[in-house]
Amino acid sequence: MEGGTLLQDRDYTLIIDKSGSMSISDQPGGKTRWDSAQESTLALARKCEQFDPDGITIYLFSGRFRRYDNVTSDKVAQIYLENDPMGRTDLAAVLKDALDDYFRRKANGQTKPNGETILVITDGEPDDRKAVMRVIIEAANKIERDEELAISLIQVGNDKTATQFLKALDDELQGIGAKFDIVDTITMEDMEEMSLVDILLAAVSD
Repeated sequence: MEGGTLLQDRDYTLIIDKSGSMSISDQPGGKTRWDSAQESTLALARKCEQFDPDGITIYLFSGRFRRYDNVTSDKVAQIYLENDPMGRTDLAAVLKDALDDYFRRKANGQTKPNGETILVITDGEPDDRKAVMRVIIEAANKIERDEELAISLIQVGNDKTATQFLKALDDELQGIGAKFDIVDTITMEDMEEMSLVDILLAAVSD
């Protein structure tokens, strides 16, 4: 399927970790993880805008989460000004909210024909691994076709436990009850020379 048509008929939700460790720079004097996330959010919003003028849905999460609807590229800077990295990594709660919202819109006939992609930018292991797995398995078992829902988890930073968790998510979900493998994870090791912006744009054009 040509990338453009897929993008046009699909919704995008971006979930960004704003836990305390996102303020770390992985290279001395380099950009912080938070700065990289902002740059990537802007690139994704611009890309999706070409096909969907309504913008994208963005969540920022730590111990709690905030949701922003219809975010176009001109609104990204303001969102980052309103949020600072601090707190924990409660990924399960924000993921559940995004997925529940998708199924609610689907029931009301408000989803796009090609479904939805949820992109998660995170740098640490979530507070509750099992809860994250449960939320994803439940969603995988509610859909009719594999490509309807895609969740891409993209690691920023080089936390080894986060890498291990993401690899487990990628490999183990179908073994523990998921009907479809809807998760794709990209760890620091997978990125090699690609920037977070490149990775994010590749994930939506996939």
